[in-house]
Parts: sequence; C-alpha cells; structure tokens
Amino acid sequence: MSFFHRKKTEVDFDHLPKHIGIIMDGNGRWAKRRGLPRSAGHARGAEKFKEITTFCGDIGISYVTVYAFSTENWNRPKAEVDALMRLLDEYLERAYDELRGKDVKVRVIGERHMLSDSLLQKIEALEKHTAHKKELTLNLAVSYGGRQEIVNAAKTLAEKAKNGEINPEDITEDTMSSLMYTAGQPDPDLIIRPSGEKRSSNFMVWQSAYSEYWFSNVMWPAFTKNDLLEAIHEYQKRQRRFGAL
Repeated sequence: MSFFHRKKTEVDFDHLPKHIGIIMDGNGRWAKRRGLPRSAGHARGAEKFKEITTFCGDIGISYVTVYAFSTENWNRPKAEVDALMRLLDEYLERAYDELRGKDVKVRVIGERHMLSDSLLQKIEALEKHTAHKKELTLNLAVSYGGRQEIVNAAKTLAEKAKNGEINPEDITEDTMSSLMYTAGQPDPDLIIRPSGEKRSSNFMVWQSAYSEYWFSNVMWPAFTKNDLLEAIHEYQKRQRRFGAL
C-alpha cells in the first residue's frame, strides 16, 4: 500500500472538518533554497493552492479559507507585490474555465478597496458567476488582516448604535460574527500552517478562537495531499473542548 493510500485509510471521511483555514507560507524560502527568485516560489505556491483546494473539495470539505495576501504584505518590495497581484489576476482570468463543471463558490475577503479597479471587476464577476455553487466555498483572503476585520465590525456596530439601530446591551458574540467577512459560515475547525512558523499572523483572529492548529515544516510549494491528510488525521485524534473540561 502506498504512503498516500495509507494516509487515506487513516482518515475518517465521515467526520471531516467542515472548515479548513490554510496559511500559505514559505514560498520565498522555498525559492531561495533552490536559487530561484521569490516570484518563482509564489508561482509554485499558486499552483499548489489550486491542487490542494481542489483536493479539499474532492474529499468533501465544505469550506476552505486560504491566506493569500495580508494587509501587512503591502509593505513588501513593490516588485514582489506586483508579482503577487499578477498571480491573482491570472487566477481570476483562468478560474472561469478551471471551475467550469465544479460546484465551487469563490469569495474574496479582505480590504478590497486597496486592490486595483481591474482586479475588483474580475473578483466581482467571478463571485457573481459562482454565487449559486454549494459544494465547496473557497474564501480567498486577499489584503486581509484579522484585527482590521474586527475593527471594521466594531465601527459598523458603533454607527448602528449611534443611529439608534441597535442597543449596545444587545450586542453579543453572534452580533459580531454576523459582521465578519465569513458571516453565515462555520468557524474554521482546523487551521494549517506550513513552513515551520508557529503563529497565526493575524489570520481569522475572531473566527479561530477554538480552532485546532496544525503546523508543518514543509514549505507551502512542497505541500502535498499526504500532508493535508496527515493534518486532518491529527485533527481527528484531538478532543475539542471549546473551553470546557
């Protein structure tokens, strides 16, 4: 039995996490170790994104959120930012054909006003084109920051309270959750971070309160289906207490 098939037999496909978050990290280091430019690592990482998210849908994961570009990433060298935006543009261009016949809804979450008008038009078109799909919801976190997401929600609530639309005493966790980018979706059960780093990096700060984390030393461009299955298997061995005993 191959390693891949052995991993598949270890996973309980009747009890998969409903929502997986992935911090796609390690593209630059993967490229550097091979004497390649960082842009080559990002390009390979983009291909890996399509491979792994497709596999998630194939095995029955309902929601996947990938951390593609953070608000802090705008501070990187312009050449690198431009390369990342080109990759996003290329994905949006190809997504119509690549997702044809697949039951995948695509949503882009983050500070969209920081993106170019051209990208925004393509994002809106793809979201509209896939809005009726139901099997897999794919959230692309682009120009995203978890703290800013919470700040935006707080500002909305403050404005509602100021206008008398809501009583501050009536604000609950559910109220806040309804104002997150992922409103209406379950919080991530499992968050995966490759590359050896062990931190959340401002990813889904509100939604990850009780998420299980799985860290891997594998760089994202080298991440495999086996690695994903290993993460799911490890998740299934844990007992989630949600703060209780």
